[in-house]
Amino acid sequence: MSIWWSLHLRREAASVPLARRLLLSAMETAGVDPDISYDLSVALSEACANAVEHGGDHTSGPYSAEYRVTAYLDGEKCRIEVTDSGPGFPSGRRRGRAAQPVAHTRENGRGLRLIEQLADHVHFRNRPGRGAVVSFDKILKWREGALLQAS
Repeated sequence: MSIWWSLHLRREAASVPLARRLLLSAMETAGVDPDISYDLSVALSEACANAVEHGGDHTSGPYSAEYRVTAYLDGEKCRIEVTDSGPGFPSGRRRGRAAQPVAHTRENGRGLRLIEQLADHVHFRNRPGRGAVVSFDKILKWREGALLQAS
């Protein structure tokens, strides 16, 4: 058995912990190892925070005031996508990876590097004229007797 869910969230700071709690609850119920759940929830929080901060402005139409989170859990991995309607990633960013190592004292850019450290596979891409997508996945470990454990 596998599950997926999708949320349309307002670009407000309060949406970030909501998305994180929903993911953690789904993973706990499914029986995902707590360490894996924690890593994915931190990565999700960083991706959502980026969407809230950079995902558009409230004057560009109804869709720029929101972003979307989609999560898929199956027998062996979890894939998460965060999609916004902002200007996208700068053109200097290499496809699929954060452009440069980020100094630990800088405010901006650390979240993308953290996502790369916490997930197994990460993709950053632009949807020309429609925003950015951050997608990442991680191989799951399961608690004994987990509901969704691979057979």
